[in-house]
Amino acid sequence: MAEQGAHNAALLQAQGICKYFGGLKAVENVDMTIRQGDIFGIIGPNGAGKTTFFNICTGNCAPTKGHIFFCGEDITGLSPESVAQKRIARTFQNLQIFRFMTVLENVKIGCHIKTRSNMADAIFHTRTFRQDETYTTEKSLEILRRIGLYDCKDTLAGNLAYGMQRKVEIARALALDPKILLLDEPAAGMNPLETNSLMAFIKALNADGYTIAVIEHDMKFVMNACNRILVLNFGQKILEGTPAEVKANPEVQSAYFGKGMAAGEAIK
Repeated sequence: MAEQGAHNAALLQAQGICKYFGGLKAVENVDMTIRQGDIFGIIGPNGAGKTTFFNICTGNCAPTKGHIFFCGEDITGLSPESVAQKRIARTFQNLQIFRFMTVLENVKIGCHIKTRSNMADAIFHTRTFRQDETYTTEKSLEILRRIGLYDCKDTLAGNLAYGMQRKVEIARALALDPKILLLDEPAAGMNPLETNSLMAFIKALNADGYTIAVIEHDMKFVMNACNRILVLNFGQKILEGTPAEVKANPEVQSAYFGKGMAAGEAIK
């Protein structure tokens, strides 16, 4: 298979990541490897350190110890903007869209890292500004077409159903033209229908060539969408493996399912 080598290339790696807040070890010596083409899940109970770990990967938080590598380059401690310029895009746990702007305008904002206009260009509508406007509009419309949101491009984002708003947020992240897309609990607050729609959406993005990492509480979602999973508990790594390996691991079952619930119940 021609793509096998590319598919096996390590894209985002964490080595010995620790994050301490005073005496609290939020993340303790976590290693991770996300390969090109993965849908990679990060799971664990509340307080397991998932979002802190994600924040370290995206520059929102500096590690106490350890290193983050992206495409082989050490990006530890870079600012979130510098990380975004490396084409690492993320969404946040709390929905962050501009409710009173249209879907198209929301996605155009995601293109800002690739534009060259400054305030003066905007005020005087210079050639640079006009070129940037053309680029951001065309790029955004192309993304909306590709992911099936084109028909609501002129709708105010706040008027869409919650599941659709989540997709708009992901579309804006795609405007960065990311090599990897990190989604922090994208299914939070969704009903089962919206969750299934989001799962299909993420699988379609992956089939389109995007590598995706997702923090998610919904075990069924992770087991059915992800090809590899990292399990954290109390800031420590229990396991990194396939859904089948995760499901079969007794430590994961006691940490995550508790009270003797069979892990099999999490699978469709």
